[in-house]
Amino acid sequence: MAAVRSAQAGHKRRGRGASGRKGGGASREPQSTGLNPPPPDLLSEVSERQLFARFSDFTLMAVLAVAAALPYLNALRNGFVSDDRTQVLQSPYIHSFHFLAKIFTTPVASYVGVKAPNYYRPLMNVGYLLCYRVFGPHPFGFHLVNLVLHLLVVCAVFLLTKRMFQNRDLALMAAALFALHPIHTEAVAWIAAGPDLELSIFYLLTFWFFLAVAQPGGRFSYLAQLGMAGSFVLALLSKEQAVTLPVLATVYEHFYRPDREETRPTQKVQRYAVLWLLSVAYLLFRVRVLGALSSGFSANSLTWFRTFLSALALLGQYLWKALWPVNLRVLCPFHAPLSLFELRVVGGLAGLAGCSALFSYLWRHARGLSFGLVWMLIPLAPVLNARWMPIAAFEERYLYLPSVGFCWLLGWGLLRLRARASTRGAIWSRTLATAFGILVALCSLRIVTRNRDWQNDFTLYTNTLTACPDAVYVRNFLGSAYWEKGDAQSAEREWRKALEVAPQDSVTLGALGMVYLKEQHYSEAIEFFKKALESDPGNGDAHLYLGVSYMDTHFLELAEPELRTAVSLSPLSSNARNALGKLYLGEGRTAEAEEQFRRSVEIEPNLMGYEKLALIHWHGGHVRAAERDWREAHRLAPNDSSILNDLGLVCAKQGRYTEAVSFFRKAIELEPDDPNPHLNLGIAYGKTGQNASAETEFRTALSLSPQQQNSQVHFKLGALYLSMGRRAEALREYQAGLKSDPENREALAAVQKLSSHGP
Repeated sequence: MAAVRSAQAGHKRRGRGASGRKGGGASREPQSTGLNPPPPDLLSEVSERQLFARFSDFTLMAVLAVAAALPYLNALRNGFVSDDRTQVLQSPYIHSFHFLAKIFTTPVASYVGVKAPNYYRPLMNVGYLLCYRVFGPHPFGFHLVNLVLHLLVVCAVFLLTKRMFQNRDLALMAAALFALHPIHTEAVAWIAAGPDLELSIFYLLTFWFFLAVAQPGGRFSYLAQLGMAGSFVLALLSKEQAVTLPVLATVYEHFYRPDREETRPTQKVQRYAVLWLLSVAYLLFRVRVLGALSSGFSANSLTWFRTFLSALALLGQYLWKALWPVNLRVLCPFHAPLSLFELRVVGGLAGLAGCSALFSYLWRHARGLSFGLVWMLIPLAPVLNARWMPIAAFEERYLYLPSVGFCWLLGWGLLRLRARASTRGAIWSRTLATAFGILVALCSLRIVTRNRDWQNDFTLYTNTLTACPDAVYVRNFLGSAYWEKGDAQSAEREWRKALEVAPQDSVTLGALGMVYLKEQHYSEAIEFFKKALESDPGNGDAHLYLGVSYMDTHFLELAEPELRTAVSLSPLSSNARNALGKLYLGEGRTAEAEEQFRRSVEIEPNLMGYEKLALIHWHGGHVRAAERDWREAHRLAPNDSSILNDLGLVCAKQGRYTEAVSFFRKAIELEPDDPNPHLNLGIAYGKTGQNASAETEFRTALSLSPQQQNSQVHFKLGALYLSMGRRAEALREYQAGLKSDPENREALAAVQKLSSHGP
């Protein structure tokens, strides 16, 4: 505050800046990189008495962090919802460091295949990868990281505001408003919104360094510029909106920097040039490596006129939600306006006019604060183009970063009210403090209740459909949630409701095909999959399950092209590769099958891939390779009795009978009615001379085996009796086995030998 009072005093003494011109040029007294001080009549109203003057900045940030964390604690109990499953649970990129290079050189969801949008957010996948390594597939850790990122952003808002405005009261007020604004709930409570948090941290940090680049006396801080460049690269790796930062820096340098009257154009350019150079390099990378600047994914085919109308409507919605954060919702479809006279468009025009009027007023009376409007609009501009956006073009999380400017303006307004109330007596001050306390309580309560929307898929989707019943894709999501839960009837109900609204929707048609496929109504399933592909030939899942339907009905010549197409559309789909591998294996094309299963487990460790590889190696005589694959399968499914039985077999094959016995006994504990591990355990006991135990296991296997399938047990029991010299019993067992398997040569030979020598 001392610096602010000194600047005020200088203004009162001289009335002009050091340049001798009006307009608030910078004085020759050393100042930090704060904004041009507004005229005394406005600044004095918010700076006469500092809030919490006896506390350090660190203490205030700690209090802000606690206040910001408390309303979000119930979000830590939420699960994975919606896009979280695609980006975390189903993404091979975050399950292994094997794909680290792909994370930085391909779009964020390139593993989905050719239908994936061209978003480039490697920092998101790296963050998820680290979280997955630490917390595993548990949502608590991911929610905790989101909350920590939000607290860091709140502290960054405090530090940046203080450096920019040289006013700790405004920094405290703006950071508190930012911490508790309900519009931020989506960004914090939804794991998939993590990129907005990452972008905001590095965006604010970059601008903080940018302010520090200019030093008193016209000096230049290369260290600050290095920090600015590094944090800006991280912002670019977080989300595409980072490319708006050079525009903000340029506007600030030429119109708001306190020493703008004293610096040459080359000095100004030198301060922000690196941001533009990095942006150009980023855009060239997007074009040359990723193939496009835009996302390449949009559900809004609009004319430019309707895009203009949509931008006005969206702007109005964002401004209104910032001012009045009620009726919050997510994933609702955006319907582009048709006329300039629609209420949404008129509201957007009114909002734009209000912003223009406020900007004009602040430019004349408090120029620095007018930058808050610039900060709001420039980062928001990219998401106002509905042609670039998915069908849910309006999302609350897009306001997370732009709302920093809104909090500057609102914080300044509240401080003005406080200053005026203090001049009217204690009762006014207490009334204002009470009103602010009520505002804080209401905002906190709204955050707590809003957090529950992300508790699980069913809560999120049903709440969205209550507000937006025409959201077909959300109804499809709800159907999928029921399907994954095992409630096929409810899933079909939701998908049929979706089909009533959008009869040609490829996703819905494919989902209904899955219902019939599960019920083994193959003709109906095939019909739905074909309709889905007529609507969208690029539907990889429809190709995959159409191929599976053909394979299950033994039309292998029809199945193969569908499965190959599914793999080409989604080369990193382990399901598609497993299905194609299964087809090749059934046709005896072992080498091709092995290649598909190998690629499958490289993409993502999965049970089917490892089991099929183990069987291929086992039948090929590669016992050690089979054991390696079965052990990987056992790691994924430690309580699968069939895998334990298979591991016992490979151990027995290598003469490790004690270890084999251990596996067989574990398998029996899990599935005591399965005859196979009893039979194999009996064989292992026989190899180690434990004949009594072997006989017990064989007898148990006989009691559990269907009569037509127990010949193998009879033969093994006969061999055991023969080795023990119990020839009559051996003969009886061999003869019993030959009833089910009369062509068994070894048994026939044993019977002939026993019969010729007599009992």
